Amino acid sequence: MNTAASSLAAPGRRLALPAPPLRAAGLAALLAVAAVAVPLVATDYWYNAILIPFLIMALAGLGLNLTMGYAGQASLGTGAFMAVGAYATYNLLLRLPELPLPASLALGALITGAVGLVVGLPSLRIKGFYLVATTLAAQFLLEWVFTQVAWFSNYATSSAISAPRLALFGHDLSSPAGRYGLTLASVVVTTLIAWKLVRSQTGRNWKAVRDMETAAAVIGVPVARAKLSAFFAGAAVCGLSGALWAFAYLGTVDARSFDLDRSFQAMFIIIIGGLGSLSGSFIGAAFIVLTPILLTHLSGALLGSALDGGQISNLQRIIFGALIIGFLIKEPNGLAALLGRLRPGR
Repeated sequence: MNTAASSLAAPGRRLALPAPPLRAAGLAALLAVAAVAVPLVATDYWYNAILIPFLIMALAGLGLNLTMGYAGQASLGTGAFMAVGAYATYNLLLRLPELPLPASLALGALITGAVGLVVGLPSLRIKGFYLVATTLAAQFLLEWVFTQVAWFSNYATSSAISAPRLALFGHDLSSPAGRYGLTLASVVVTTLIAWKLVRSQTGRNWKAVRDMETAAAVIGVPVARAKLSAFFAGAAVCGLSGALWAFAYLGTVDARSFDLDRSFQAMFIIIIGGLGSLSGSFIGAAFIVLTPILLTHLSGALLGSALDGGQISNLQRIIFGALIIGFLIKEPNGLAALLGRLRPGR
């Protein structure tokens, strides 16, 4: 028992150490570039096609990483949680217009967290493939609910919702730069909370359950609470990403915007970036968002009119899939682990 306890507690003690000054300075410099330098040079295309979707999908990957990467609870319900966040925030802004935008986003995330907690209840009895099946059922059920129950979309004939006016303290945020600032601020605050969370006792409990559930229960880890809190936290973050996807990125969405493909996309992000790594969520999102754009430009430059649009699209999918397989073979622990080994002094 002592061996199991020490093996489970040791990773938590290492992770609880403060970040090295050099790493902290690097993160501060990166944040300064994102908040100050990027708005000075970015175009509307960069905001709408690259920066905003990258940040939002990194947030979705972060939410799934809390549930799956840190707590070991497999889930295919990310798209459904994003939909809950989008529709919950929409109805809060619509029916409680006196609420400020940050409060609506936060409440929408908390509502999504509550839904995630309910979806996570089967994890108390089942795990692995069977748990994936229950979250997959939730994905289809919630998507059907938002399509069929007209109240959620304010009785719109297409069940679609449109972004209300985005404003904060009288400042209009509807411009690309404003929506980027809103998304960046949301991602920074959420990532900081997640960083503190995974280094707290709750995060150590998650990792203990992930690594060896039976041993965690023996040494007194509240397994049920750890599992449900992981589903709550992960779903809440995914809900915030869904609200931003609807209002800061697309502007108009319906439930089909958060289908199973979105859930797989979030899973690919954390598998490619690195399970159990906050930075891996951003690295994986960069790969998922930027690679198709790069392939589009390369195919246009190299192939020109030799292939029609459909053939080029299929070729891009083949190359994209091959790259994913290649990275997973080269580094099963994700690009975050690969880049970590490339750092000087490693």
